[in-house]
Amino acid sequence: MLEISTEMHNTMVAHAIAELPNEACGLFAAAAGSDRVERFYAMRNTAESPKLYMLDGKEMLDVERRADEAGLLVTGVMHSHTQTTNYPSPTDIADAARFDPFGTLHFVIVSLRHAEASLRSFRILNSEVTEEPVRLHP
Repeated sequence: MLEISTEMHNTMVAHAIAELPNEACGLFAAAAGSDRVERFYAMRNTAESPKLYMLDGKEMLDVERRADEAGLLVTGVMHSHTQTTNYPSPTDIADAARFDPFGTLHFVIVSLRHAEASLRSFRILNSEVTEEPVRLHP
């Protein structure tokens, strides 16, 4: 189960909206062994596309350094779907296999398909997608 604060949820949704018409992306971090998100790092989508996202390698290293300095580990990736539901696309699944071959990361997708944004989280291992509950806390 992924745990995020209502404020963090709202920050992820706001980032997704701010990046329209393109997909938004970012990384988030938690304490070692915890599924409670402590920090969200909004990032630039270098693909600049409404249909896919690409994280910048240098920016990723900077985020990992900042998380490490805060005593946290990068535990997941957030991105948005601008026109579709928030379920991993075939591209998302292939990217997860390359980026996280051991299935340790949470993959959060924010869908902007409807007037009210929707956030869901998944684990992806060996091309198998498993949705996990998201618990919001104050």
